[in-house]
Amino acid sequence: MQLMRLGPLGAERPAVRIDETTYVDVSDTFDDFDEAFFAGGMQPLRDLVDARTAAGDVRTFAGERIGSPIARPHQILCIGLNYSDHAAETGQAVPDEPILFTKSPNTIVGPYDDVRIPRGATKTDWEVELGIVIGRRTSYLDSVCEARDAIAGFVLVNDVSERAFQMERSGQWSKGKSAETFNPTGPWLVTPDEIDDVLALDMWLDVNGVRFQDGSTSTMVFDPYVIVHHLSQFMVLEPGDLIDTGTPPGVGMGQTPQRWLAPGDVMELGITGLGTQRQLVVEPR
Repeated sequence: MQLMRLGPLGAERPAVRIDETTYVDVSDTFDDFDEAFFAGGMQPLRDLVDARTAAGDVRTFAGERIGSPIARPHQILCIGLNYSDHAAETGQAVPDEPILFTKSPNTIVGPYDDVRIPRGATKTDWEVELGIVIGRRTSYLDSVCEARDAIAGFVLVNDVSERAFQMERSGQWSKGKSAETFNPTGPWLVTPDEIDDVLALDMWLDVNGVRFQDGSTSTMVFDPYVIVHHLSQFMVLEPGDLIDTGTPPGVGMGQTPQRWLAPGDVMELGITGLGTQRQLVVEPR
């Protein structure tokens, strides 16, 4: 299934994408794709979508705003330097275990919403990433295999970063990751059964039509199942939590000379099977 949320910011309604032109509205049965929904499991949604599709109860996309496919989560967790080729471009060693930092949950916006540069920013950067959405309350998983059952699905994210805040303000990464609009998410969440191999997905990102990132999940250091298992040893993961799993090479910080985002820039990005995003970069408030 491909889960979506449609409608104005703050008033999105849950839906399931059928194809490029049609979807099933499920807002009369499910309030939102939030913690309570994911805790209840996917089967009730599958049954409803199957019944409505068979009855022809589908709708046609009509230019509605597409929001993040998940409501604001309990937490956003991020993994740093998780692509071997990205670590190489930054001149840093591949980590021995996942590097963890957090991102404010209110950074989530829709895949086509504007990205706003924060006040005082000088080095705003882009990062196309694979996101993991947790499907059940999870802690102290016994094995990496068990982590598969804890994942509700995968999603495209743009882990927008302000490098000056991240690297030059006491080395606290979350400072550079948590500005408003810094986590465009979607357009849809794809359940694991629809992805043949999560470690064989192409990833790309353009700025103003110029390709900067052109990678693959195949160069991940720690795969999604290792990440979920590892994090579960240190904290409780809640249903609907989002994990940003790192980025391939080609970020602005890795360019020669370095390239930073400015108002008027347009970012476009995508991952195989997870759709595409487009954001206009706008000035600080």
